[in-house]
Amino acid sequence: MRELRTAQKTDLPAIAALEKACFPLGVSEDTLERMLSDPMTVMLCVTEGGTLLGWGYFQTVLDEGYVGDLAVIPEARRRGVGTMLVKGMTASARERGLAFLTLEVRQSNLAGRKTYEKCGFREAGRRRNYYEKPREDAVLMTVYFRGEDEEC
Repeated sequence: MRELRTAQKTDLPAIAALEKACFPLGVSEDTLERMLSDPMTVMLCVTEGGTLLGWGYFQTVLDEGYVGDLAVIPEARRRGVGTMLVKGMTASARERGLAFLTLEVRQSNLAGRKTYEKCGFREAGRRRNYYEKPREDAVLMTVYFRGEDEEC
């Protein structure tokens, strides 16, 4: 059975491996350990039978939330893991009283953009040539919390 929960220290090696596999400049295990102890960082993961399926995090500044990464293992993509993570992050952001949660996503990541839209995020702008390897624009997406129900 899948479980959405706060990441723990024992999850860090698997998260670091997923980061390295998904992102050319992925977060290192040392950085993950520092993030885990930071009260302004929320790290969530989805596991099944002790196996990490995906993870994501956001950081808070005052009443603002910024998603840093969200990654799902290839075998679990398009099976609701990303949606679980996005729902978990938006719920946590609401609980913390944040005004909004925002992120950047590769322009070509249509599946990710569709998941974020389904969860209430809307395009808020673009950053030209934001990503490297390959060079690509970032689509800025934001969900504002005004008390309305989540769409996800």
